[in-house]
Amino acid sequence: MSKPKLFMTGGTGFIGQGLCQALEGRFAITVLTRDKDKARKRLGPDISLCDRVPDLGGFDAVVNLAGEPIADKRWTPRQKQRMQDSRWRLTEELVAAMAQAKAPPRVFISGSAVGYYGPQPPEVVVSEAFTGVTEDFGHALCAGWEARARQAQGFTRVCLLRTGMVLGRSGGALKKMLPAFRLGLGGPVGKGEQILSWIAHADMVRAIVFLLDRDDLSGPFDCTAPSPVSSRDFAKALGRALHRPALLPLPAFVPKLLLGEGATLLLDGQKVIPKRLLEAGFEFLYPELDRALEAILA
Repeated sequence: MSKPKLFMTGGTGFIGQGLCQALEGRFAITVLTRDKDKARKRLGPDISLCDRVPDLGGFDAVVNLAGEPIADKRWTPRQKQRMQDSRWRLTEELVAAMAQAKAPPRVFISGSAVGYYGPQPPEVVVSEAFTGVTEDFGHALCAGWEARARQAQGFTRVCLLRTGMVLGRSGGALKKMLPAFRLGLGGPVGKGEQILSWIAHADMVRAIVFLLDRDDLSGPFDCTAPSPVSSRDFAKALGRALHRPALLPLPAFVPKLLLGEGATLLLDGQKVIPKRLLEAGFEFLYPELDRALEAILA
């Protein structure tokens, strides 16, 4: 019996590689990539590769994780346009391809981020039904991304991944933090009061698999651990995990100098609770930060 077919964008990224590993035994996976040689090295010989969106009628599921990195460069008008186009245009293309298929995929899982909620004060608790969204570029980027994915709701089940900071050793924000913290030069960013809503890489991958398998679930899902922490407490926890002091704050002007408007990623936050995942029965392997960091850094 042949395997069901899954089409994925962003398959060579931090989350995508882990998802390919988790699903390779269950699905025949095809990954969209601009660089087949690099993708082959990262994903191995058993993943099919293509350089354009194919006819999606033969696929059972589509997972859309692609997008220009948001924290790698200063948010110039040109870079903001790149971040927007890389998400919006590809999502539009995927939805159009599914709409044209005689038998559309049964599920479409598409990326988003907790930036959808905009910057929020530390005392404000946020979940999927939250209505006090503050509008900034992060919100506009995610809201536009989600709106385009929702266009597929007329013919397939749609799940939206409002993802927090994904913690893993091989990529993401933690990989960038580790060198300074290992030298005892790490600490909170700015005042340290802003809330970081995080999720372990293993749980992020498991959450996507959970949503793939649950035909009764659709709409937005906060992909964050149930215990968000302040920047100050995150720095302390990472220091403990590395047995290093974590007392040197990063002054607010530094990320503002490097990222411009994008400094909001480090200086602002949202206290996000994964209400819908928990209500659906998803069990986190790493609900607490100390345990997550211990496992990641072991």
